[in-house]
Amino acid sequence: MPRLFVVLLSMVVALNAYAAASEGDKSIASTIIDKLKSGRSDLEYDVLGKAPVDGFYQVQVRGGPVLYVSADGNFFFDGTLYQVKNGQFADVRDLRLDVDRRQTFATMPTDSMIIFKPEGRTKAIINVFTDVDCGYCRKLHKEVSQLNAMGIEVRYLAYPRSGIPSASYDKMATVWCSDNRKDSLTRSKNGDDDVISVCNNNPVAEHFALGGKLGVTGTPAIVLMDGTMVPGYRTAADFSRLLGLKSEAQGT
Repeated sequence: MPRLFVVLLSMVVALNAYAAASEGDKSIASTIIDKLKSGRSDLEYDVLGKAPVDGFYQVQVRGGPVLYVSADGNFFFDGTLYQVKNGQFADVRDLRLDVDRRQTFATMPTDSMIIFKPEGRTKAIINVFTDVDCGYCRKLHKEVSQLNAMGIEVRYLAYPRSGIPSASYDKMATVWCSDNRKDSLTRSKNGDDDVISVCNNNPVAEHFALGGKLGVTGTPAIVLMDGTMVPGYRTAADFSRLLGLKSEAQGT
């Protein structure tokens, strides 16, 4: 049998097997969702793919937790699933979210963000989910000029911790509806809020929903471009070290 024919035949078999596997996964996903709906029809579910545990699939409850559901949909468990790795116990959801966050910020347009750019070359980028009423968010904002001086670009997204609707949402929507978002954000973080003026199609709700999908539970929540989540306040010097800019920042 000619070698080329054998190679082509192998490719066809592999493609057919891949198609069959894909159809099988779709069928299992449908079964899982139907079964979960039979128990709680008021919730919406998205099957994310196979779980690291044999025979189980990861299912995102929209606006809720990730479930680990058996292929027949009859059993599930929730909570934190850990993978035993060399020298550590790794949160499986965090490992998946690192990938999701990296892909999101690699492709996400920046026109809905409020961006503080360095005057010179941008050496690193941090994406910050922020709330204007958050004390540590205000503290971080006071270091933006120092971060910029180190070459770190700060990109803000809105995350009103009180949810939507709320007073914080109104303040943040007002900021994002302002003709000068950067000045309005700075004023609001200094406790000098603009008169509430919520425009249509502002991105605050979209940012809030995105934060929930990417694992944000509080503010400030900083996402690096490699997908790493850095929860809570860090100093500019901390970010310099974290991003590998320490020697440049110190001039050594």
